[in-house]
Amino acid sequence: MNYSTHNTLLYVEDLSVAYGEKTVIKNVNFVEKDVVRENNVTGQVIAFVGRSGRGKSTLFRAMTGLIKPTTGKILIADTDTASENDAKEVHEGDIGFVDQKYTLFRNKTVYQALLFALRKKDISKEEKHETIMSYLSDWGLEKVKDQYPNELSGGQRQRTAIIEQILCSGHYMVLDEPFSGLDVGNIEDVKKAFDLITSTHEFNTIIYSTHDIELAVELADSIYVIGYPTIDGKKEEYGTIVKHFDMKELNLAWKDFGLDHIEIVKQIKTAMLSS
Repeated sequence: MNYSTHNTLLYVEDLSVAYGEKTVIKNVNFVEKDVVRENNVTGQVIAFVGRSGRGKSTLFRAMTGLIKPTTGKILIADTDTASENDAKEVHEGDIGFVDQKYTLFRNKTVYQALLFALRKKDISKEEKHETIMSYLSDWGLEKVKDQYPNELSGGQRQRTAIIEQILCSGHYMVLDEPFSGLDVGNIEDVKKAFDLITSTHEFNTIIYSTHDIELAVELADSIYVIGYPTIDGKKEEYGTIVKHFDMKELNLAWKDFGLDHIEIVKQIKTAMLSS
């Protein structure tokens, strides 16, 4: 499938996070570029997999500016400027973060929460209303716009949390275990949400972690395995990227899940078990 890559959207160099004496992640390096396919708006979907306790959540907290890295840097494209090559260091709020609990304001309705997410945007009241109604319509939430979080289903809460983050942070979205504990119907809803995000803008980039390797292989066009590296025959006790699968290069991105995908699932399992 023909595609080309253009300007860098996400650049992580020599990233490490330590709490006191304990190094949680170290030597994390990766670059993700804007993927362009002809006649097709194509956002990026990047999955992180790895065994529990290998530092995925810590990496995500660093990438979203919630914690300061001990070393290294995280840059994203500065999409507010005209120049293609402008990059900026990540600060809290630049990358949306949806945690496993889909945390929402208890005292705000869906509509009020989304209006609050747009508070820093320099657009008129009417434009804000139109933007919100358009998202609610696309995401099937029009009927619940005046309801509070405790009146929503898990799937509705998750979709509201995702839209909230899109509205306040722009093109980048990190989701920590978005498929965890969901039933089949809700999983399909999240897949649709991914499609909606990536088909809305070229720069839209979803970064997510999952324990479901099949879902990583089915949905992502780039997959990173986080694990403990073995150096000089000794397994270290910090997380880093131990393997990268570029599904685009493997000609498996944007395709229905098939036998070739199952082969990648096996390779990922092997990489996880040895790290």
